[in-house]
Amino acid sequence: RPHPAFFFLELICNVFFTFEFFIRILFTPNRITFIREPVNIIDLIATLFFYIDWGLETFLTGSNRDSVEFFSIIRILRLFKLTQHSVGLKILIQTFKASAQELFLLVFFVLLGIVIFAALVFYAERLVENPSNQFSSIPIGLWWAVITICTVGFGDLVPKTYLGMVVGSVCALMGVLTIALPVPVIVSNFAMFYSHAQARSKLPKKRRRVLQPHEIKTAP
Repeated sequence: RPHPAFFFLELICNVFFTFEFFIRILFTPNRITFIREPVNIIDLIATLFFYIDWGLETFLTGSNRDSVEFFSIIRILRLFKLTQHSVGLKILIQTFKASAQELFLLVFFVLLGIVIFAALVFYAERLVENPSNQFSSIPIGLWWAVITICTVGFGDLVPKTYLGMVVGSVCALMGVLTIALPVPVIVSNFAMFYSHAQARSKLPKKRRRVLQPHEIKTAP
């Protein structure tokens, strides 16, 4: 159990966040637009889950309580609010939005390669007598293909036959090539948005002032 001081600190912070959220929704010019903002939705869900978790803790015990506490990780999503104050994060989000088609193609080809190489390594290890065969099924081969294509290489699953080694080598090479293909497009979009943000930051800021009564023109 955490120290009680941390709970009271979290309680004070969530009460403040709740008060701040209702103040913002009360004085926003357009409530529909405010509610549809992803950052505001995350803020609301994260705040509500604190109260839900707090309420259920008094009724649940043991494994049920642990399963409920797992959802408290949703409160970490509140960190996405930092995107409102960081120009770099805004540029990164805009870059991913502009590169959505390339990223979709990347995910598609990676998934396609995972399925193909999982089946290949499964049958390659079965063609030759191999008492130490670790690939007992294609789903296990899927795990190996994910790790190999992403060039992580945990080493928990290793092909033992020569044909399986060839499949593993080709899988690693295809993973490097596939992941590297959309990188120039993403870098180009990032450079474009970054230069645009730099140019905007150098523009003179407009000064705001209160209009005098004689400066206000009424429509005829």
